[in-house]
Amino acid sequence: MFKKIWKVDKRLLLFIGVFAGIIFSVVTVKTLAYTDSPEFCSGCHIMTEVHNSFTDSNHAGLSCGDCHLPHDNVVNKYTYKAKAGMNHVYYNTLGEEKIPKVLHPVESTEQVVNENCIDCHENTLNNVSHDSKDSCVTCHQSVPHGKGFKTEDFYKAPKPGELLENKGGTFNNG
Repeated sequence: MFKKIWKVDKRLLLFIGVFAGIIFSVVTVKTLAYTDSPEFCSGCHIMTEVHNSFTDSNHAGLSCGDCHLPHDNVVNKYTYKAKAGMNHVYYNTLGEEKIPKVLHPVESTEQVVNENCIDCHENTLNNVSHDSKDSCVTCHQSVPHGKGFKTEDFYKAPKPGELLENKGGTFNNG
């Protein structure tokens, strides 16, 4: 079989190889982009509420991966994405009874989301002091998924002096 292939004009083989490589690259890039899209992510029934709240937000033009995946390098992004995808497959097949009605990020996801908030809203952070809490989602839990996605801790009032203490300031009566 290889002898027959080598008898074919080498330019034709080169053309076929390059064409196949281009097709493979485009399909791979399009597939990876689609798996970041809200349409793909909303394919699981547990994501219906999350997707609906997202489409009504001012972040609706973003892909899910814009907020939920690291962007420091491609390897880290796709490793994180693969791990998260495998977890999602597990919970949607074998662990469905363990899925809470309202989804909240685990610590690693919260860190990724926080870094992405900071990357996109850097100008705001340069103009408005935002150093009083540990992370963006501490105060902005409902962005972009709506009020139903706030934890009970969000509704608790800060302890006296907590905001100033965390900011490093002091209380001044006058």
